[in-house]
Amino acid sequence: MRTAFVYTSARIIMFGASVLVLFWAGARGILLLGLALVISALLSYVLLNKQRTIIANKLNGRLSGVGKKAGEFTQRLNDGAALEDTDDEVVVDAEHVVTPDAEEPVLGFPKQ
Repeated sequence: MRTAFVYTSARIIMFGASVLVLFWAGARGILLLGLALVISALLSYVLLNKQRTIIANKLNGRLSGVGKKAGEFTQRLNDGAALEDTDDEVVVDAEHVVTPDAEEPVLGFPKQ
C-alpha cells in the first residue's frame, strides 16, 4: 500500500511540475494539459520503473492467489455436479404432486 501511495504521489508531483514548467514556457489551455500529461507520463515511465515493478509483482501475487482459490471452487462445483449426475433415477411421489387446481391442503398447509 505504501509503494502505491508513493508511486501515485510521485506521478501527481511530476504532472504538477510539468504544468508549471510549461506554463512558464508560455503554453496555455488544452495544449498545456496535453503536453503536461505526455511529459509526466514519459518521466514516470523512466524514473518510477522500480516502484511500478514492485506494485506489479504484488498485484500478480494477489491475483494468482485469487486464481488458485477460484480453481479450487470450480473443482468443488464440478465434483458436486458429478455426484448429482450419478443418481439418474427420479422418483415422483404421486401423493405430494400438487396441481394448480388442487382444493385439498398439501402437507398440512391450507390452500390460500
